Amino acid sequence: MRTPILLTALPLVLAASLPASAQQPGQRAEAPPPPRMERLEEGEAPAVTIPGGGPREKSITEKREQGRVTEVEVHTGRSTYVVKPLNPAGSAVPGDAQSNVTRPPQFKVKEFELGRPEEMRPQAERAVEAPLPPPDVPPAPAKSR
Repeated sequence: MRTPILLTALPLVLAASLPASAQQPGQRAEAPPPPRMERLEEGEAPAVTIPGGGPREKSITEKREQGRVTEVEVHTGRSTYVVKPLNPAGSAVPGDAQSNVTRPPQFKVKEFELGRPEEMRPQAERAVEAPLPPPDVPPAPAKSR
């Protein structure tokens, strides 16, 4: 039973290998050499200023309680985030199934001034929002039937 399978598979294998042997690089035509590379001169620097492209201000504030760091607040440029240490709840120890391995930083996205918003806005904005006097419009004529 094996012999007929091998005899039918042999011509198929030979037929599949013929196109591969026809593509051998025996009669390859000579390719032209690549073009020569030219050196380019350096241009002028662009006259563009990037907003906020100056040196980034960075400040790190650590809060401690009894010698342990409880919170680290980092200000870099326009972003602010807070990192807190991982304190597992209850009797869980780090690496236990009940404890979490990581605690991601908390980024401050928006902050709102809720205390006294009138004092925070510039004087020009308050003048724009002042109520306008009512326009002088004559009363509508009475309808007669």
